[in-house]
Amino acid sequence: MGTYLFETEEHRALREQVRRWAAREIQPNAHAWEEAEAFPRELYVRAAEAHMLGVGYPEALGGGGGDATHTLVASEEMILAGHSVGTVVGLGSHGIALPPIVKHGNDAQKKRFVEPVLRGEKIAALAITEPGGGSDVASLATKAVRDGDSYVVTGSKTFITSGTRADFVTTAVRTGGPQHGGISLLVIEKGTPGFTVSKKLKKTGWWASDTAELTFEECRVPVENLIGIENAGFIAIMTNFTSERLMLAAQCVAIAELALSESIRYAKERAAFGKPIMAFQVIRHKLADMSTQLAAARALTGELAVRYARGEEDPALAAMTKNAATDMCSFVCDQAVQIHGGMGYMREVLVERLYRDARLYPIGGGTREIMNEIITKARGF
Repeated sequence: MGTYLFETEEHRALREQVRRWAAREIQPNAHAWEEAEAFPRELYVRAAEAHMLGVGYPEALGGGGGDATHTLVASEEMILAGHSVGTVVGLGSHGIALPPIVKHGNDAQKKRFVEPVLRGEKIAALAITEPGGGSDVASLATKAVRDGDSYVVTGSKTFITSGTRADFVTTAVRTGGPQHGGISLLVIEKGTPGFTVSKKLKKTGWWASDTAELTFEECRVPVENLIGIENAGFIAIMTNFTSERLMLAAQCVAIAELALSESIRYAKERAAFGKPIMAFQVIRHKLADMSTQLAAARALTGELAVRYARGEEDPALAAMTKNAATDMCSFVCDQAVQIHGGMGYMREVLVERLYRDARLYPIGGGTREIMNEIITKARGF
């Protein structure tokens, strides 16, 4: 199992803590939860009690402290030891829903929204993507019109992780004019009249995490639920994307690490023509290529994590890291299935699930094509 160059004794202790918890609480149930397309809500409470939900959040808000490097280590180890990407993604949906509130919200909002989530009492989701928008965030159409002490919200969101069970949704809305200058962030709470989960979506992978389409029909949301300044939400969303892309890259590293270790184990156990398939050069070279690409993606992910933890904002590096890690993960998981042969195509085998899970990463958090646009603009070509 690889490690990052920045890892200290504190990081290693955290890694071991998360590994033990995930191996005990997630791994024994991983296959069943994936097949059921859900995991128990009580898992949030157990995760909070074990200090899993608060890694990287301020201690003043009930978090465990630390920075992006600690969050990265915890996220990776939870996948490595838990064997269920869908569960980890669903359990960690607050990782993209809470940071805008932590960074731009007032004290009352932090107490009201952040602290209960870190205690495992509430579930948070982020809602940006729309049925007609995709990666074009600046053109989002969900409207929020000011009416006295409320905003009246009308529109819809899709592909929302934890959308069916979330107690509140950090939602991107249009409060002003066209493009990025008219976007704000509102927290819309479950039970608000006009706010409905219109559909639970069926996915190729990440089965254990619920994904939803949400509809807002003249929802009255209190002005006090506005995060930060009106019409300044786009900057908060873009900043949030950098941390999200870091976490997605880290998840890709973990998925590939797991697929590689499963492939090594299988190659040692599986016999063909009278000897383990590991004895064949073609298999060993596949594993060598998988290991090499994994090491490169891990190094780039580690560099991004360190820079982000220092407060450096580098959207281009985040885009490069995401593309490199997602390309690597897709390659490694494909090769893992190939090494497993016919068994690699069976749903009972872990690498089959990892192969499906990996396909989301070049799409989620900004498509590969959008990442290339970010890179080219930043580099001036």
